[in-house]
Amino acid sequence: MTSDLPRVLVRVLNLVLERNGGQVSEWSERELGRAAVLRAVAVDGPVSRSVLAGRLGVSPATVTAITRDLLDDGLLEPAGKEPGGSRGRPAELLRVVPGAAVALGVKVAATRVTGVLVDLLGHTLSGFEYPFAAHEHDPVATLAAILHPHVEAAGQHLIGLGLGVPGVVDTSSGHVTAPTLQWTDVPVGPGLAELLHVPVVVDNDVNTLAIAEHLYGRAKGVDDALTVTIGRGIGLAITVGGRLHRGAQGGAGELGHTRAVVDGPLCGCGRSGCLEAIASETGMVQRAVSEGLLPAEGTPAALRDLARQDARAAAIFAAAGAALGRSVGDLVNLLAPTLILIAGEGTAAWTLLEAAFHAAFDEQVLDTHRAVEIAVDPWDDRAWAQGASSLLLGSVYAPEHVTRLGQGAEIRDRLQAVNGGVGDGR
Repeated sequence: MTSDLPRVLVRVLNLVLERNGGQVSEWSERELGRAAVLRAVAVDGPVSRSVLAGRLGVSPATVTAITRDLLDDGLLEPAGKEPGGSRGRPAELLRVVPGAAVALGVKVAATRVTGVLVDLLGHTLSGFEYPFAAHEHDPVATLAAILHPHVEAAGQHLIGLGLGVPGVVDTSSGHVTAPTLQWTDVPVGPGLAELLHVPVVVDNDVNTLAIAEHLYGRAKGVDDALTVTIGRGIGLAITVGGRLHRGAQGGAGELGHTRAVVDGPLCGCGRSGCLEAIASETGMVQRAVSEGLLPAEGTPAALRDLARQDARAAAIFAAAGAALGRSVGDLVNLLAPTLILIAGEGTAAWTLLEAAFHAAFDEQVLDTHRAVEIAVDPWDDRAWAQGASSLLLGSVYAPEHVTRLGQGAEIRDRLQAVNGGVGDGR
């Protein structure tokens, strides 16, 4: 072995490089099989080889060969014997070794950086938060200086850095354009990779949240879901058919910059009437300041407090909730999801937004889509950072979410091809 990392993790690193524009070859059928088995054990373990074969639809011999490699690489370990009846020898159970690898996930905001170190099962091992001035000169160098001690402390088991940012990420270059950070075409991915000497994968922070929800949270097992975030801006992640849709150059999901009102308030993007100018915390505070309800240095928390006793402030939240409800209703009519997750720091005001949101949503959505579930999930920044770490773990367990090639969805078909089209193998 030419690396201190297990072989499968070297391939994960290749996927991360590919995600950021590097050149890698197609995975072989054997490599795809390893990824599929590792994911199945992570999700269902401890689990026996015969159960794995049945769930993956391949022969027991194939599973035995793949698990032997994963055991040799230190990614799987025995986990006792399967409890059963009196006939035959109890089957050996297998589980993932959580400490076989770690990933660093980071959420970047305009004024702070939040990070977590997670193991191979996504368990948080440690966390940190630092002040950060995104608009200052050379933000990439500043980020690298903040993150360097944590990269060093993670050591050789670190498979890379996942970064969630509130903006548009060019998936071919790792460059970021983020109006809320005052960034235009900033080379975040390649810059951090060069300075920290680890693979770096960058994505929109709402996408990272959606990946985490798919792997660990409310969207686990849900093929069609929308993740809507409210806070300093308005964000959207779209999961269709079990895949995260990024669009050309990673630009899909800019819900905040769809027009909610003709000739409405000016948005930070330079256009008028954007949903973000009406329903984001920034937009609501700006309206409150313009109406004399808050001083120029007013904050979202101050506006929430005022709205509980002042009808004019409450009306600002009602207008924001109605605009958001109409927009989300339009999305449901277009995409027909089964689940809508609403998250972000702006959910602190959900009790002030909720009634107007649901009234507008119910008026907008078609009767055929009324069964959609709406869940509010007030995650903090550390949970968003865990989502960023999922960019790396997703390469192991759900590569369809983090690669441009979309190979993850083909894993089962490739596994079956290894066996010459064998059925369920039980």
